[in-house]
Amino acid sequence: MQENTNSPAHELAYSPLRCQTNPPRRILVVDDESCIRRLNAELLVRSGYHVDTAEDGADAWRALGAERYDLLITDHNMPRVTGVELIKKVRGTRMELPVIMATATLPEEEFARNPWLRPHATLLKPYTIGEMLRAVKEVLSGADNAREQVTSQRRWQDQPLADGWQLRC
Repeated sequence: MQENTNSPAHELAYSPLRCQTNPPRRILVVDDESCIRRLNAELLVRSGYHVDTAEDGADAWRALGAERYDLLITDHNMPRVTGVELIKKVRGTRMELPVIMATATLPEEEFARNPWLRPHATLLKPYTIGEMLRAVKEVLSGADNAREQVTSQRRWQDQPLADGWQLRC
């Protein structure tokens, strides 16, 4: 686990459980409440993920510019840059990054006005460990399936047509 302030991974007093394939998935956890941020990060590390943390959306945006992540888990109500503002930045740059919003209050009005900002999953605080791990697994699995479909389509499109066949669009 790495805090955006470059805290060392050896802060964890346990070794992670191995339920991931190599290399481990990279997750960025963003929450202004340090106890929630650390708890979520430690839980994910124990589950075999590589985790970095940020204390708000501004720090998260810097981290996203420096590293590649497989998943973003963000709170909404944070100083400087909120969760919705962070999602706007991510989507505005067309970054292929699934998002889970873990927050006490969902910005439903914002999502209704801008459906493209809806995260892949939401967790309402307080949520259970099981709910968080299930959401992470489902969102990452969905992202994998989407990538496989795009790859399959590209493979199909790259195949030459049999003699005498023409593709008409």
